[in-house]
Amino acid sequence: MTSDYDVAMGQDQECQYLCSHRTDRQAIKRATELIEEGYVAEWIVDNLPGATSFVTVDRKHKYYAAGFKIGYRDFSPLTGKQKYYINNHITLVLRYRQAPGRAGRNGGKVIVGFEVYTKSIEAAHRDSTGCPQDLHSDMDGMEMYIAPNTTTLARKYPSSSYLPEQDDTDDGSTLTIPYSYSVYFREDDSIEWSKRWDLYFNNQEDSNVIHWLAIINSLVICSLLTVIVAMVINRTYKQVHGKDGSGDDGKLLLKRRKPGNGAKSPRFREKAPTGLLEQKGEAGREDDWSSDEEFVEDITGWKLLHGDIFRPPPYAAYFAPLIGSGMQLVFMATGLLVLSCLGILNPSFRGGFVSVGVGLFVFAGIISGYFSSRLYKTFGGMNWRRNTLLTALLFPGLLFTTMFILNLFVWAQASSTALPFGTLVGLIALMLLIQLPLVYIGSWYGFHQSHPYEHPTKTHSVARPIPEQAWYTQSIYAALIAGFVPFAVVFIELLFVFRSLWQDKSGYYYVFGFLSIVSLVGILTVVEVAIVATYIMLCQENHNWWWQSVFIGGGSSFWIFLYCIVFYYTKLNIHGFISGLLFFSYSFLACTVYGLLTGTVGFLTAYAFVRRIYGAIKAD
Repeated sequence: MTSDYDVAMGQDQECQYLCSHRTDRQAIKRATELIEEGYVAEWIVDNLPGATSFVTVDRKHKYYAAGFKIGYRDFSPLTGKQKYYINNHITLVLRYRQAPGRAGRNGGKVIVGFEVYTKSIEAAHRDSTGCPQDLHSDMDGMEMYIAPNTTTLARKYPSSSYLPEQDDTDDGSTLTIPYSYSVYFREDDSIEWSKRWDLYFNNQEDSNVIHWLAIINSLVICSLLTVIVAMVINRTYKQVHGKDGSGDDGKLLLKRRKPGNGAKSPRFREKAPTGLLEQKGEAGREDDWSSDEEFVEDITGWKLLHGDIFRPPPYAAYFAPLIGSGMQLVFMATGLLVLSCLGILNPSFRGGFVSVGVGLFVFAGIISGYFSSRLYKTFGGMNWRRNTLLTALLFPGLLFTTMFILNLFVWAQASSTALPFGTLVGLIALMLLIQLPLVYIGSWYGFHQSHPYEHPTKTHSVARPIPEQAWYTQSIYAALIAGFVPFAVVFIELLFVFRSLWQDKSGYYYVFGFLSIVSLVGILTVVEVAIVATYIMLCQENHNWWWQSVFIGGGSSFWIFLYCIVFYYTKLNIHGFISGLLFFSYSFLACTVYGLLTGTVGFLTAYAFVRRIYGAIKAD
């Protein structure tokens, strides 16, 4: 949106009249609400946001807060009641310096600072141009107030002896608000062009200590998990290569237990006696049992599942597309973090984070199609075109549909944050014209040109019954318990992200280096939690690990959504049903995306772990 303010490079304007706006009672009421809630306006010059300038207490450092308040409130010295004033005069101070490189040698200038100073000036005492007669003197502010119409109120409340001072009745009364502005250009060689954003971040330097504490917290938790994973791997190695469950060559054998009290269990490879020479006494039988036990070991826990561990999961037709979409999200998140750390994505690239994220997600469709179709082929699926459509449309379609419905509520509120209709059409075109063909290409290659994933053991025709499980290994409880650990790793950094998104509109989140470290440690924690939780599940003789690994990996999304609820009620001042609905809906969408991403990581980890431990044994 282009404003009506006329600003020419290098030309100062001490005062320029802009316009006068007639405002009724309803508009004044809305303006006082915005002032009460601390709303700010944000202007942009040369891709640099207008800022309110601050100086630290020791007056050694200067920093910016993006935006400026549209008004302020004060108290009447006579009545003590609140009064609301609108800032109707704006002073723009644009700091510039010589442009770098050839453009500077040719006389080019660049903006390195954009400061906004506000003032409220009454409508009276103005010259013929509409500007205040004495701009620099102390003058009364422009109060957002229209005196009550006693005649109208008396007709509205005929039986009342008290007439309210404030009433929303539209009686035709208006308030005319004059707007004006000043422009000053100041040369400032102390600010480098490449560092002109630093002033917006100086007020956040004190938070670096907390960021480091967040990293230390995540490293401590991850180290403890690493020790547990090492114990699990060591125990598994001993079971495979030691005396606990296999022979010297890693060959699985079934143990025959010695019969007692006259009860005889089936003999392993036992032949029926055919003559007197084959009949043996009790001593002979004891010798047989003793001899057999020299070669046969006991099989318990996870080794009993070798014939069921790779049985395709229920709803496999939906499992593979979701894992494919999860791979898209993994690629997108990795690309965004790398580009942000390299400085390619930064606050000066307005809207770049979302735009680049959508682009990475769309072009990662080929990765999604490949992994989805190859996993689908591993499950024995044949209709790969149906799997392709599900991969391309299931999760992205649900995501887009939800955003479209939420955008209708934003449109109904006439908010400037609503996505334009053209943008929605463009998103549909990206999904159908670019992503869908890329998913098709990846699916064709994964299904026709690649082999299915090989499994080290064969699946039995009849599923092994699952014994009664401990409460902590059941799906819901296991996901919640396992998900709390990755949440404990990232929750401190989440506070800064939430503040930048919802609370501190005058600041920018820029510490992507810290975010990348915490994210990396968080993903490593998800990997370790998936290994430990999968091992515990297998030791409980539960072979339904496919979906459970996804739930365990994405379990932290539940705690993050719960953190969003706590943040909403303790930190935010959001009023209205629509505003609350949008907050919780977008938070739920973000947690769903995060849950699918980490759930995919959890599945890949569990899949690799299961293939590795069962690949180390052989079963008769």
